[in-house]
Amino acid sequence: MKSNISLRVIVAETSMIVRSGVINLLKRIPDQNIHPVEVVSVEALHECMRMQQVDIVIINPTFGGWFDIESFRENPVSHGVKWIALLCSVVDSALLKGYDDTMSIYETAEMMGDKLNRLQHISVEEEQQNESETLSQREKEIIVCVVKGMTNKAIADKLYLSIHTVITHRRNIARKLQIHSPAGLTIYAIVNKLVELQDIEDAVV
Repeated sequence: MKSNISLRVIVAETSMIVRSGVINLLKRIPDQNIHPVEVVSVEALHECMRMQQVDIVIINPTFGGWFDIESFRENPVSHGVKWIALLCSVVDSALLKGYDDTMSIYETAEMMGDKLNRLQHISVEEEQQNESETLSQREKEIIVCVVKGMTNKAIADKLYLSIHTVITHRRNIARKLQIHSPAGLTIYAIVNKLVELQDIEDAVV
């Protein structure tokens, strides 16, 4: 009997042969109600995740030249999404740290089904444990910049981000921490040892 839980899975791969093979594999997984979506560009991936709820992304680490998994994970649209690296060739394991799991093109439907079940279980546990959202490393970096008195443009230049992305991060920080002023962020940063008091004094001078 199929699961009554629907999983929306994005398959991000430029090769039509590999992409079709993965989707065929997903459709053969027993006891899973999977809705695969194909994307062939980073722009299409971002748009797809923005427009609909996504549970899992299966993506080639070389997607779009080299896929920046960390930037995508920091984006609010990626909240709760699990990322599986699709390995079509040998990849340095150090470059897979941002992924929740990996799959090879040689896996069976049963192996893939076990992997999806495990990731679903982890997602449920994370939701239960994380009643209050934690800050990403990028958000912590932005807090440090804010308490040092930097403007959105200066922060964007320093961290190689767009001003729009900086503003989005600041909104997320305010929502997560329920702190809406630079003074409040300064206290938070000092208490949580993100900055030293001397750093702030040096920035003011």
